Amino acid sequence: MERRLLCSLFLAAALFGVASAATRRHDWDISYQFTSPDCVRKLAVTINGHTPGPTIRAVQGDTIVVRVKNSLLTENVAIHWHGIRQIGTPWADGTEGVTQCPILPGDTFAYTFVVDRPGTYMYHAHYGMQRSAGLNGMIVVEVAPGAAGDGEREPFRYDGEHTVLLNDWWHRSTYEQAAGLASVPMVWVGEPQSLLINGRGRFVNCSSSPAMAASCNVSHPDCAPAVFAVVPGKTYRFRIASVTSLSALNFEIEGHEMTVVEADGHYVKPFVVKNLNIYSGETYSVLITADQDPNRNYWLASNVVSRKPATPTGTAVLAYYGGRRNSPRARPPTPPPAGPAWNDTAYRVRQSLATVAHPAHAVPPPPTSDRTILLLNTQNKIGGQIKWALNNVSFTLPHTPYLVAMKRGLLGAFDQRPPPETYAGAAAFDVYAVQGNPNATTSDAPYRLRFGSVVDVVLQNANMLAANSSETHPWHLHGHDFWVLGHGAGRFDPAVHPAAYNLRDPIMKNTVAVHPFGWTALRFRADNPGVWAFHCHIEAHFFMGMGIVFEEGVDRVGDLPPEIMGCGKTRGGH
Repeated sequence: MERRLLCSLFLAAALFGVASAATRRHDWDISYQFTSPDCVRKLAVTINGHTPGPTIRAVQGDTIVVRVKNSLLTENVAIHWHGIRQIGTPWADGTEGVTQCPILPGDTFAYTFVVDRPGTYMYHAHYGMQRSAGLNGMIVVEVAPGAAGDGEREPFRYDGEHTVLLNDWWHRSTYEQAAGLASVPMVWVGEPQSLLINGRGRFVNCSSSPAMAASCNVSHPDCAPAVFAVVPGKTYRFRIASVTSLSALNFEIEGHEMTVVEADGHYVKPFVVKNLNIYSGETYSVLITADQDPNRNYWLASNVVSRKPATPTGTAVLAYYGGRRNSPRARPPTPPPAGPAWNDTAYRVRQSLATVAHPAHAVPPPPTSDRTILLLNTQNKIGGQIKWALNNVSFTLPHTPYLVAMKRGLLGAFDQRPPPETYAGAAAFDVYAVQGNPNATTSDAPYRLRFGSVVDVVLQNANMLAANSSETHPWHLHGHDFWVLGHGAGRFDPAVHPAAYNLRDPIMKNTVAVHPFGWTALRFRADNPGVWAFHCHIEAHFFMGMGIVFEEGVDRVGDLPPEIMGCGKTRGGH
């Protein structure tokens, strides 16, 4: 197995044109530990005792080896390397039920893969709802020396950089949340208690009850605000990732304009914002210049948007070094920024439309597609349970991972019937109305794509079960980057809207938002052999069925590592 894997990785490194790639090894022990990220003591899933986990730093073309020991004792685990395309190593994608069996308590599994593209990425648990329990972190991939030719290594310059990981945080365990979502009637997870920046926040209701007062310690070092140091006159790159389980966020650095230069590992035509809307699963790089009064500090602030906020602003500190009357940890003298109106959808759509490819780094999309899949995103009921569905089908994960089942010919492991490519009444569907019949079905049938074909996916948002309600859904595609061809309001019309697609300079991403009562169109080439999840990155929504799976070129995948087997129909097979 090791020889086969080394051959795959050598080929991958050669394809990326990197002559002197390194191997970077990490040993991780996954365990529950008591932590106080927002000053409230709670069990969290940690990596080597910490949450967030360590930032993985590498250079384009490097091989990453992460040896994961599951010390959770009573809980499985799997880790997804979000934004890494896993070319040649689809079994390392880390998606339980899709590409691997989970890592059992007490077992160890080594994820080995090549980081093929420079940029800002993340990793997180992809088993149950563990991501919201603390198993997450960032990946930073630098440009390989010489990869950008004789000019600048990147289309912008800066003097230093910081990483910013945004998260939301609950005091209830993920077990309680999952049980509530599966209940009849459903018990919703509710709004988060706190917003975290680099794993640190502040719960504001410590005196709400004697029990809370006993578990809350506002002087605990775990919840001291994160501090980002800058030197006056210097320009800094802030690499920002959102690993939230529910919240769409608006991020701001008080008093400092931000120039957006990267999104999901692709260079952006630079544009300036006061604050940045960022959805779960997205990453951005922004540049700021430390050009404000150096005798005081400034807030970094994250605020909930697209949902009526019930969570206080998450904060950290931008600290100027060198000010005559300034301490690095001094609290800024002003209130934290409150952000834009939470329900200003048009404001957020304008940012989506402004995010296009850098002129010198644009990759033109294929002018046409071979296939269009139109997915209507609705909230439904199945057996009394509230679910999410695509084209009236709510997704369920099989017990045998698709990749294993397909390679081993286990046809009974999942539904062989093709899932629907569009939805009934698409030509006249009213996306603003409550459905007359909310009932839906479940399926684990994959969408099978012809290898090398060009696929368009149009995500159509609609009204939920309650009147006048529609939410933002950030959709993430594993194993690929896609071109974002357009966003629109209301019902997508295949006879009209494709004429306005941006085929000149669309940004490539791996995660994109579909806005309330709107649609988003994307295009990708099915050229990465494997089985790949495509799902809403809101943890509860995927748990409730908002996702699908694509299969492409599985016959081209090499022999599978036996370590990814052992569940479902492969139980006892390794």
